[in-house]
Amino acid sequence: MRMKNLILGLPLLLAACGTLPEPFYGNPGREGAILSIPPAPVLMVPAPTGALLGDDAAKLYAKDLAAQLADMDVPSIYGPAAKGDWQLVTTAKLAGNNVLPAYAVMGPNGKPYGQVQGAPVPAAAWADGTADALQDAAATDARPLSKLLANINARVQQSNPLSLENRPPRVFIGKVTGAPGDGDSALPLDLSRDLPSPDLELVTNAKQADFTVTGVVKATPSGQGQVTVELDWSVLDTNHRKIGQVTQLHVLAASDISPYWGDVAVAAATEAASGIQQVVINEKLKKKAS
Repeated sequence: MRMKNLILGLPLLLAACGTLPEPFYGNPGREGAILSIPPAPVLMVPAPTGALLGDDAAKLYAKDLAAQLADMDVPSIYGPAAKGDWQLVTTAKLAGNNVLPAYAVMGPNGKPYGQVQGAPVPAAAWADGTADALQDAAATDARPLSKLLANINARVQQSNPLSLENRPPRVFIGKVTGAPGDGDSALPLDLSRDLPSPDLELVTNAKQADFTVTGVVKATPSGQGQVTVELDWSVLDTNHRKIGQVTQLHVLAASDISPYWGDVAVAAATEAASGIQQVVINEKLKKKAS
């Protein structure tokens, strides 16, 4: 059996970690150290009432801001905040010929957990509430806001003993599809024996997992009774985003995998487990360093 193993890392600019809800990603800021309540899955962005904007412009700006944050993978929704929600409160003040927006992240207890100053906007454009001016302002301020929110989330993870930073990652093995013979059942069964390690815990409930591994098999006849088998193992985070992939290419006799995979599945799972473990550990280290 001839095997070639490729570990294809697929790093993401923004990624979640741990078992707590984690909407806030990016680089740390100053205010996160005071956070003691985990962020909720969604950040509400209500129309501001103290931002020197008319009602229509205030609604438009809140919608733009929520959309820009969502584009940065910060789950944000325009609308009023209910009791127990996290929300973004926007204010503004005049400074010469400019308006200076300011933002505060408010927790479920009504207390601020972080603040950031926005970029200056020409006062006339702000007061007019034109769509282009408001959209540009929202796009400019969304980036520092995402960094502030990332800091809040990072501090929660560091202080919570149940977060991914302070325990081994939990991995769930999902379905394998496309394999001839009994491969769809043999491969995940053998992987479940090889994947656990002192640095990685296997769980049988997907809801308990930090990462889920799924497999896709493609078998292509290559002549002379042989078949080229490609196994693609995808590692997904809790938001179902691919954070890594282990690809294996096997050139086998067709009889090696039909009707039973046998030793081929054992060898493939052992090899794949090493690559999957590395993808998961790399992701944990990346989060710890962020």
